[in-house]
Amino acid sequence: MKICIPVLEDQGLESQVSAHFGSAPLFMLVDTEAGSCRAVPNSNAHHGHGMCAPLDALRGERFDSLVVAGIGQGASNRLQAAGIAVLRTDQHTVGEVVAALRAGTLQPLRPGETC
Repeated sequence: MKICIPVLEDQGLESQVSAHFGSAPLFMLVDTEAGSCRAVPNSNAHHGHGMCAPLDALRGERFDSLVVAGIGQGASNRLQAAGIAVLRTDQHTVGEVVAALRAGTLQPLRPGETC
């Protein structure tokens, strides 16, 4: 499975999860089967409220799920409309997120849980 996690820095599995999807400086793309990860700069980190364009920032990247600590309703809707599952996490690092995914403890974002 390929997942995308908004992060604060590129430290591989030790990267800290960003509190909010749209303003994260980087997105960590993780292939959970291969155990590899790659950081992608968020070229859209400085946007006006409600103007987050997540698919623009991740254009050309392929992943099955986005794992977030926080995300706006508009961005969540656009991602889900594109067939990308949005999962909620309270883990602090990419490695912890991957472990939680493998353990089956990550849950889909529900209505009302957006920022």
